[in-house]
Amino acid sequence: PARPLPFALLDEVPISMSHLTPADLYSLEQYAKVRNEFRARVMAHKRDRKVPIGPNATLYFEDRLTMQYQIQEMLRIFEEEGIRDELDSYNPLVPDGRNLKATFMVEFADSEERKHALARLIGIEDKVWVQVAGHEPQYAIADEDLEREDDSKTSSVHFLRFELTDAMAAALKAGAGLALGIDHPHYEYRVDAAPATRDSLTADLS
Repeated sequence: PARPLPFALLDEVPISMSHLTPADLYSLEQYAKVRNEFRARVMAHKRDRKVPIGPNATLYFEDRLTMQYQIQEMLRIFEEEGIRDELDSYNPLVPDGRNLKATFMVEFADSEERKHALARLIGIEDKVWVQVAGHEPQYAIADEDLEREDDSKTSSVHFLRFELTDAMAAALKAGAGLALGIDHPHYEYRVDAAPATRDSLTADLS
């Protein structure tokens, strides 16, 4: 099967919204050769896709490239038969052309403070939104893989999907602004996406 192009040509290849297949992955031998350069490219890409919302919450928007990196890193410790399991685990975080997908982190350095905050912030994952200028906010669809909170606390990690209409996607492609926020009773913040972030997320839309 076809393997990815050599690293020197990766920047010439548009980031697709299609799911990854085994043919898209480097072999372990190939990855060992390009890992440092590939990682540097992914880290630069991820910088434009990280959005802090207030002091204790961050959205890390995922796409095909960030998921390939995650899978390649995981496969360094797996045997060949683990490839399909890794693809099945991470492909759901690849946008499909009409949505944005993100890992949402509730971040408190102090463990005791974090414990109390997660109890206070039950339901926060359902109160995260994105808003294209001129359109209504779109709230996250959270944790479709499994429930990540219980009656006593929420989780510090959630996986979110934001569905956008055709009109919203068209507006972003035409240069409309993008805002993001959280309106939980105990955590309310709004931020405007930096131009580089807005452009990177717009590229997720077909």
